[in-house]
Order: sequence, then structure tokens, then C-alpha cells
Amino acid sequence: MFWKDKTVLVTGAGGFIGSHLVEELLLQEAKVRAFIHYSARSDWGNLELLDAQLLDKLQVFSGDLIDSKTVYEAVKGQDYIFHLGAVISVPHSFASPHIYIETNVKGTLNLLEACRQAPLSRLVHLSSSEVYGNPAVERISESEPLQAHSPYAASKIGADKMVESYFHAFSLPAVIARPFNNYGPRQSPRAIVPTIITQLLKGNRVKLGNLNAERDLLFVKDTVKGLLGLAESESTIGEVVNLGTGCSVSIKTLVETVAAMLSIKAEIETEEQRVRSLSSEVWRLCADTSKAKRLINWQSEVNLEEGLRLTLEWLSTRQLQPDRYIY
Repeated sequence: MFWKDKTVLVTGAGGFIGSHLVEELLLQEAKVRAFIHYSARSDWGNLELLDAQLLDKLQVFSGDLIDSKTVYEAVKGQDYIFHLGAVISVPHSFASPHIYIETNVKGTLNLLEACRQAPLSRLVHLSSSEVYGNPAVERISESEPLQAHSPYAASKIGADKMVESYFHAFSLPAVIARPFNNYGPRQSPRAIVPTIITQLLKGNRVKLGNLNAERDLLFVKDTVKGLLGLAESESTIGEVVNLGTGCSVSIKTLVETVAAMLSIKAEIETEEQRVRSLSSEVWRLCADTSKAKRLINWQSEVNLEEGLRLTLEWLSTRQLQPDRYIY
């Protein structure tokens, strides 16, 4: 097994994607150090949902990406680093842009500086499809211009470019993974798929924003396989690689699909505070994944119906409240 006994640091390990990545690395017998955001309650986030036997094998490192000394200590002795740590909510970035620059850009810079001072086999940096804005193509390739339609997108572009610069300037063995819209078990109700599901589990009325926006929805297990593949291959160093399905679905269709799975008829209510301004809205995101196929022979395997079923099953066993919308 490739990952057996490899030392691996995962930032953002307590998050949605991070917990799934940590789980898979532990199953493949890697020696994992999970970097989580410090909490006075010693909260490990989604890591607490992992099997207790796996957690016994995990080293948890609590800190903050904006503290360079802490980041340096976390990086020390690690062969591979998956950098998933970030502030991620698009709506909140309009209200509090400063924390996105501090964490997503300056925090990434701290990590890159620490990586320069330690022998490293690979850094996999997690980007976002939001950096593409509204391209004038049906399927978005990695060569499309970057457009910041939100402070969040701007912070991710800044972080991506810092990683790119450290590859060129300092030969850092880095790859930028650019997944499209992830979904699956353990995701916060603030994201679009669990927002829809948790509301429909409580009744047939759904409060949403723009129903005509389209997203390329990628199941989290496929994302994890892509991230591992990017780290394992020598051909990916210095590259930006999309991870997606190559298909998009409108929010309205997504609601109707989930409602049909629950055998109910949904009533959709547009909630104004959830609607982006026309100039900032991202209307359609759909990935061209030919580069991932060519470099690491990766493609998504879980179709939307199956992914939604697995997500619905997980959410139905939890007592999660529908998202209380906050900027």
C-alpha cells in the first residue's frame, strides 16, 4: 500500500472533506497528524464521528493557521501535506472579508514557509471551483481565467497563486487540487445539498436562494480518491487539476430530485437574503476533468442519485436542524 507508514499532515482535518481524507489515510495505514482549529472545548469536529479504533491511531494537533510558529511545528517531520484548512462560507465572506485573507491567504503563506524549511515529498493544496466565476464555456478547464465574484473566491485565488509561486520560485513539490461542489455525509447544513435535505426531512417547504444556478456536484469519497491520486503521482507536481463529474444540475432540479426520493412534493420559497447580487452570482459551474483522467486516471464514480441516497441516509439518522441562514 502506497500510504503505509507515510507521515501525513492534514490541515482542516476536522472539517467535512478533511475528516473523510483522514479516515481513508488511516485505513491505508498512514501515520496521520490532524491539524484542527483550536477550540477551548477541545472540539475535534467531524473527526469525532470516526471509529474509535481509528482515532486511537491519530495524532491531533490543535492550533491556528495564522500562527506561523504553530504551523511550523505541525509541518515538522511530515512527508506529505494536504492543505484543506480554510474559512469556506461564500455568503459570510461578504460580511467579514478580513478573516478570509488572514486564514486563507496568510495562513497558506505560513504553511508554505514551513514547508520550505522541511524535506517534503508533496503538498496538495485544496482550491475551489468558485475561483472560475462565470466562464463563457460549457465545461471549465484549468486554463480558464480566474474571476473573483466574492471575497471568498478572491482569498482562494490568492492562496492558489501563493502555492504556484512557491513551486516556481522555490521548487516546492506542490499540486493544486480544484474540486467542484462537494457533498456527502458529515457536511454542514449550511451547504446546498444538506440544506435542501434537512429542510425536506422536516416538511415539504424549502427556503433557498437562486434556483437557476447550476453546480457540478462531486461526492466526497470521489474527492478523497482524487486528492490521494494527486499526491501519489509524480506527474502532478506544479499542476492545477480539476476534480468534478463533468455534469451540472440546477438547484431547482436538485430540490425536485430529493423530494422525489422522499415521495413528497416540495414547495420552494425564495428567501431574499440567500440571493446573491447579479454581479456576484456564479451561474454555472461544470468541470472539464480530462486533465485528471490523463494525469492520474481519475474520474468520479458515484453518480448523483447514489450520492444523494447515501447523504440522505446519513442525515436522516441525525437530529440536525435546518440551516439558520447567517451571512
